[in-house]
Amino acid sequence: MNQENRLSDHGAKVRQCRACSLRDGCQQVVYGEGPATAKLMLIGEGPGADEDRLGRPFVGAAGQLLDRILAAGRFDRADVYIANIVKCRPPGNRLPSPNEVQACLPHLQEQIALINPQWILCLGALATKTLIDPKAMITKVRGQWVNKEGRWYLPTFHPAALLRDPAKKRPVWEDIQKLMAVVHDGQAPQPR
Repeated sequence: MNQENRLSDHGAKVRQCRACSLRDGCQQVVYGEGPATAKLMLIGEGPGADEDRLGRPFVGAAGQLLDRILAAGRFDRADVYIANIVKCRPPGNRLPSPNEVQACLPHLQEQIALINPQWILCLGALATKTLIDPKAMITKVRGQWVNKEGRWYLPTFHPAALLRDPAKKRPVWEDIQKLMAVVHDGQAPQPR
C-alpha cells in the first residue's frame, strides 16, 4: 500500500473517532489536506466554523491570511500539508481542552509519521506546547528551530493572532524568512 493510500485509510479511521466529546458538536472531522509526501507540514490548533462547514483546514479569515503568508514565502499551498492538533471544532472556537488534545494527539502523531515531513511549522501556542514543549511560551520560542527525533520544528504565531494584533506580522515574516532559507535555499536550521 502506498503512502497516499495509508494516509487516506488513516483519515477514514480518524473520521470515525469518538474519543472525546468534540465530535458530537461539530459538523465533520477536518483531517487535513496536502500531498502525502509533503516535506513541509503546518499544524494549527483546531478547526473553526468555516473549516467545520467545509471540511478543510485554514479556509476562514485566518486561512486566507495563511495563504498570503505562504505565497509571500514562495510556498504553494498545494505543496504543503496542513493539519491541526484536534480534528473537530471546539464549541465557539475555544481552545481545545488538555483532555481533547490528548484524545486527538495519537491521530496527529500517526498522521505526522505517515507524511514524514522534514519540517513542521507550529502555528500558535497550542501547537508549540503540544509538539515541542508543554512549558514553551510562544512569545519566547517563536522563530527558534527545534530538532526532535530528527525532525525540525519552527514555532510562530497563529494567523488568527495576526488578525487580532497586526504588530505580530513582522515577527511572523521573520520566521517565514527563516523557513525559506532552510526549505528553499538549503541552509541548515540554526537550533536554539
